[in-house]
This record gives sequence, C-alpha cells and structure tokens, in this order.
Amino acid sequence: MKSRGLLSVLAFSEKREELLFLLLKEHKTLSEIKSYLNISSPEILPRIKEMEARNLIYKDSKHYAITPIGKVVAKFFQPLTNTLHIIEENEEFWKEHMVEAIPQHFLERIGELGSCRLVENRLENMYEPHTEFFDNISKSEFTMGVAPIFNPAYPSFFLQLAQRKVRIALILTKNVFEKVKKEHRDSLQRFLDCNNTSLCILDDDIKFAFVVTNSFLSLSLFFKNGTFDAQRDLICFDKSALKWGEELFKYYKERAEEIKSL
Repeated sequence: MKSRGLLSVLAFSEKREELLFLLLKEHKTLSEIKSYLNISSPEILPRIKEMEARNLIYKDSKHYAITPIGKVVAKFFQPLTNTLHIIEENEEFWKEHMVEAIPQHFLERIGELGSCRLVENRLENMYEPHTEFFDNISKSEFTMGVAPIFNPAYPSFFLQLAQRKVRIALILTKNVFEKVKKEHRDSLQRFLDCNNTSLCILDDDIKFAFVVTNSFLSLSLFFKNGTFDAQRDLICFDKSALKWGEELFKYYKERAEEIKSL
C-alpha cells in the first residue's frame, strides 16, 4: 500500500509530476516554480509539502531540489508518463492503425516521440504529400526514409533534393523499387549517380512509412484493414524523436541490400 501511495503522489497530480521533472533539471526557488507552473502559492505549497514528506524533494536554503530517491523515481517514472502522453494525445490514431507493424522494441520506446501532432490532408488532396512534409524535407540537411508505398511525386522531388546536395538515404520495398524503375528509370538512375545518395531494397513487406531528417520525423501507418492511410501523418520535432527515427532507419538498413546502379 505504501508504494501505491507514493505512486498516487505523482500519478494523480500533473503539477506534482511537472515539479518533479522540473527539479530534476535544476534547483528552483518557490517564485521560479510558481512562474514555471503558472500556479499560486496556496495551490503549490500543499503539493510541495506532500512531496517533501515522501522524500521526493527538499528545500535547501531558498531553493527546492530533488532528493536521491526523487531522482530514482523520476528516472523510471518519466518514460512511463512520456509513453502515456504520446498515446493519449493521439489515441484514435494509434487505435485505428496497424501499430504492431512497428518493431516491438521500437514500439516500446514511442514515448521518445515527444510532442507530436497529426497533419491531415483535405479529402480532395489525400493522395498528395502534405505541404508541411515537402516544406520540412526541402529545408533539411539530410533525409532518411523507408517507403513501402509508391507516390508518383517522389522520384522527381528526391532527385531535385539530391541535385541540391542534400544527403539522402532511402529504403524501398522490392515492389516499390520495381515500379519506380519501370516508370521513372531515368530519374532513378540520375539519383543513383549522385555521390550524396544511397538506395537500398528491402524484401520485407513492412506496413508503415517514415522519413527522418535533422529537424523532423514523419510517421505514416496502414489501417488495420491493410490499406495505407494516405491522409494523415504523425509529425514530431523533439530530438529524442529524431534519434528514434535514425535508429529505426539503421535497423532496416542493416536488413536491406544497397543498389549501386540499374
């Protein structure tokens, strides 16, 4: 019962949770705490006293700080809260799609995606890439992506990026590669001829697409009935999301075959 009581101190109060993670970064005065949390003294002081009583934080002179026990609790509690937040903020998105297509050990880390938002095309533009998608990639220093679907706008777009010296690494499924080679052979060969590009072929029939750059991550999933959701992307900008995306790309690259020429 005591452990449940300690858990309730944080789990049932967003302000206590925020205070714990705030003090994990650095010591704060009461005035700084109130300003950061946008809360009054009568509201925050009872929460502070309860956290002090639970040996999560303490007062040192004029500053409040996290205790060694508080650091341990924060280390294990923060990944859980991050995961719950990313699920709750986009609950319908996760519920409607084939989330299990993401490798399990990466799915278990979706809390690292941080603050994400859904970008949705209007119905009449649902088969066109999002403007925000194009805009963010166009401003990138490098781009890495995995594509199990074909979009006729992509061959010329990525060739243009390559010709602007943007570093590009793409992984296509075998079926997508064959379609691009058949319908856009010239653009594909010119892409391969650039010294700042890499193209790999994956035999696996993956059921999600993603692109990660130095500034953003875009994640697109299939519906549970097996059709690709061409209308919605999950867009993330946190550094932890970019690291997650880069590691996911590396995971598939290690399983793919690089193509040097046609």
